[in-house]
Amino acid sequence: MNIYTHKTIWKLILLLLAIIIGLFSFFYTYILVKNLKNEERKKIEIWAEAINRVNSASDTGQDLEFLYSIIEGNTTIPVILADENDSVLSARNYDHLQLSDTMFLSLRLKKIKEKSAPIVIYLPYGHINRVYYEDSIILKKLIYYPAVQLSIIILFILVSYLAFDSSRKSEQNQVWVGMSKETAHQLGTPVSSLLGWIEMLQSKHPEIPFVDEIALDVKRLEKVTERFSKIGSKPDLITGNIIPVLHNTIDYLRSRVSSLTKFINDYDPMAEINVRHNAPLLSWVIENVCKNAVDATNGEGIITITVSEIKDYAIIDIKDNGRGIPRSAHRKIFLPGYTTKQRGRGLGLSLARRIIDEYHKGKIFVKYSEPGIGTCIRIMLKKNK
Repeated sequence: MNIYTHKTIWKLILLLLAIIIGLFSFFYTYILVKNLKNEERKKIEIWAEAINRVNSASDTGQDLEFLYSIIEGNTTIPVILADENDSVLSARNYDHLQLSDTMFLSLRLKKIKEKSAPIVIYLPYGHINRVYYEDSIILKKLIYYPAVQLSIIILFILVSYLAFDSSRKSEQNQVWVGMSKETAHQLGTPVSSLLGWIEMLQSKHPEIPFVDEIALDVKRLEKVTERFSKIGSKPDLITGNIIPVLHNTIDYLRSRVSSLTKFINDYDPMAEINVRHNAPLLSWVIENVCKNAVDATNGEGIITITVSEIKDYAIIDIKDNGRGIPRSAHRKIFLPGYTTKQRGRGLGLSLARRIIDEYHKGKIFVKYSEPGIGTCIRIMLKKNK
């Protein structure tokens, strides 16, 4: 049983425990509230009986004193005493401003009548009074207690889940970082050997035309190896002109994609736009976006690269005249695992966004995309002032 299975079991146990606690809390609080409601009604019935006996004026002075103590003893339950026509006679346990407002008491009486039946006091000569009451402050708070507790439980589950999920992702990242560095280490030796053999070919057989192209590919492989070796480490950013990085990347791609694909460099190759950047990583982003554009045009389109400046940003727009991206997928294309290719893994653009957003503190997004017109991916990098 691996560590992820253990964590799944713990998540299920945690969820089950939370459900049990929640159900027990609801059940216990329901019983408690029900008992308190019954107790409060009994208190009000005793209070009403005391009012009735005082009004009958048939008790002794000592009895009246005892009855008054019962009446005065109710300090928590809001009570309204009304006549047989439901006109308010008196009220208790409301603040003095409310007690002085007859409109408030009438409205309150109306609301109480909708919720519960009154306690009837029978008076001489066939007259009656009615006692209306509502839940005490303590009982009202107790009614909402399960909802508060359930919210805390849900929050606890959410935090625990995020903690487990973060721990799992951290472990996965460590595995990927380790594999990347090991891959870079394993590639280092044959790449260095290839570079040596190419130097020998260039010096002994300069007449062979494709040796220079092989050299470019091996140097490219060396850059890929360098990228793998730096995964998990914060890349070094150096202030410099991004135009050469862009120009060299496009030149490299031009001879390695379909001959039916046309690259248009819509910028001044002699311009100087200084940006704090990591050249290998920025080159990889440009290459990846351009390859996606080539795929979008099925290798038979036009890809235009434009460079401009807006306030504090250097802007790189990579436009194609391909099939376009649905509006609903404009953000999804940058999510790990999202791809429309049969053999794609959906990692290229997600890594590109991480390189631009996290490492370079810039932005990469779909500027526009429409079927029949194409797509424009915009990269924004902060300029050095």
